[in-house]
Amino acid sequence: MKHIGLVLLFAATMAFTGCSEDDLSPQSVININRPQEGEGSEASNALDMWLDKNYTKEYNIRFQYRYNDKETDLSYNVIPAEFDKAKALARLVQHIWLEVYAEAVGKEFIKTYSPRVIQLIGSYEYNANGSVVMGTAEKGLKIMLYGVNNLDIDNPRINVDNPYEEKDAKPVDLNYWFFHTMHHEFCHILTQTKNYSTDFQTISSGRYHSTDWINVKDKDAAKEGFVTGYASGEYNEDFAEVYANYVTLSPTGWQAILTQAGPDGAAIINKKLSMVKEYFQNSWGVNLDDLRAIILRRSAEAPTLDLRNFNINENE
Repeated sequence: MKHIGLVLLFAATMAFTGCSEDDLSPQSVININRPQEGEGSEASNALDMWLDKNYTKEYNIRFQYRYNDKETDLSYNVIPAEFDKAKALARLVQHIWLEVYAEAVGKEFIKTYSPRVIQLIGSYEYNANGSVVMGTAEKGLKIMLYGVNNLDIDNPRINVDNPYEEKDAKPVDLNYWFFHTMHHEFCHILTQTKNYSTDFQTISSGRYHSTDWINVKDKDAAKEGFVTGYASGEYNEDFAEVYANYVTLSPTGWQAILTQAGPDGAAIINKKLSMVKEYFQNSWGVNLDDLRAIILRRSAEAPTLDLRNFNINENE
């Protein structure tokens, strides 16, 4: 049973256009067994070597950037990730996600509990209700990341201070589109491995929007004691959203949610945060404030990373 991860409500007036041959990079790799021949093949070989060293051997993870229809839901129309953007995201995920947990808890933790596969998709999956799938996790084994082709390689921006920023701001916010999603989905993997207290379910009992959460705006959700509208759907998503938002937002960003929530909503959110912190400390030996400090430091380093020219011979 696939766990469907984060989704985002898009405007119903979104326009769709057809694809031309120019829409896909000639370096997008579709063959799942070997690099595409011709232009980009040498770079593709180098990337494969780098991924083997820095993902497979280091963390026991397969980072798949080539399009593979066996890894996608065929009821959606999606396109491959562009080669250069997949390469850049591989470097960013290494620095801002993998090495965060390696630094905070140790490499064995990430090797043991991380998903075995990270699969990239160039576009998003659009649902009939107006939502967009941003990421999925499947039985704790695979994380899918969508919309890779929206990455701005030369302007890797990570917004940690304003949770209510317009989501279509340019350049795109990597926290919102990728790293928040990865922390959210990884939280699901961890809570499926070790359960958290059922007392969490009682905090907002009777308040969840199980059928209409998609219509709940983030600012309105905060007043009800939810960090996002998506968190108001049900308690497992609520737990993962508290975690993902807390560790990826600065104190200023987190306070913005509490201020928006007002005294009553903030009291509920803080009660949930206390339980999330207790779970991670007692179950995994992870101090969330220490983890967040590492995430924020590494996020601030994103603009200094060479996302175009790194290769297997660099000691990064």
